[in-house]
Amino acid sequence: MQAAAALHLPREADEASQDVRWMNVATCLLVGVALCALLAAGLQRLGRLPFFNLTEVRLEGDLVRNNLATVRANIVPRLPGGFFLVDLARARDAFEAVPWVRKAVVRRVWPNELRVHLEEHRPAAYWQHEDRDDQLVNTFGEVFDANLGDVEDEHLPTLAAPANPSADQARLMLDMLRRLQPVLRSLGDIETLRLTERGSWSVELDSDATLMLGRGSDDEVVERTQRFVRTLPALQRDYPAPLSHADLRYPEAYAVKLRGTTTLQDDLNKPGVARKPSSAPTRSITPNPTR
Repeated sequence: MQAAAALHLPREADEASQDVRWMNVATCLLVGVALCALLAAGLQRLGRLPFFNLTEVRLEGDLVRNNLATVRANIVPRLPGGFFLVDLARARDAFEAVPWVRKAVVRRVWPNELRVHLEEHRPAAYWQHEDRDDQLVNTFGEVFDANLGDVEDEHLPTLAAPANPSADQARLMLDMLRRLQPVLRSLGDIETLRLTERGSWSVELDSDATLMLGRGSDDEVVERTQRFVRTLPALQRDYPAPLSHADLRYPEAYAVKLRGTTTLQDDLNKPGVARKPSSAPTRSITPNPTR
């Protein structure tokens, strides 16, 4: 019996030691939580001291549409809290809500300064889709709301998107615009770049010419346009008239309409005009891709 009792003593001692260890761990945790609470309360009280009030909000950035003094006067009163207590995320949102502001970076500068770097939208084109025609696209291909009267003198091109455009549709169309602009410069500036729901591209130039570029990858559309621009002067040497319309959707050719010229079929369609069919063969002009 004594031997059996002796065998049970170490197990009871181990259980007691484990209880003591758990109690020590719990005590340490409680002390740690209490210290953190006291530290947070102390910092909060310290942050309310007048010494840590925000006395300066410095705005930086190359602003064109906004005035730094106006932005400071409208936003700074909406930033509650001192140096430690001001919510930087809310402050950033407040500055980015200012018209024309694309991005705001807000940081603290010891001991009582808030420094804000503002980046404005740089408009690249008007953005139109469905019933919306009051938005702009910036140079990053991002759509944003703005007062269109602020850019009415800048002669921006228009990106006419299909219905229900994708999230990156504006960026893709801006990329295509930038690729087509140097190609078509000899014919005029692009006023409108349009993309249909079926993926067909067309452009309207400031020379009142319309070009149907058709579908395909961006490289295919650009190459097709380059071939047209390269071969058009040969056609205009025989028919010296401004371009009115061009359809580039044919596999190995294109159809053009020159301003002030008519075809035999156009004349035949006029009321009161009757002509004897000509026996002369007709000729179609096919651009040579190798030229």
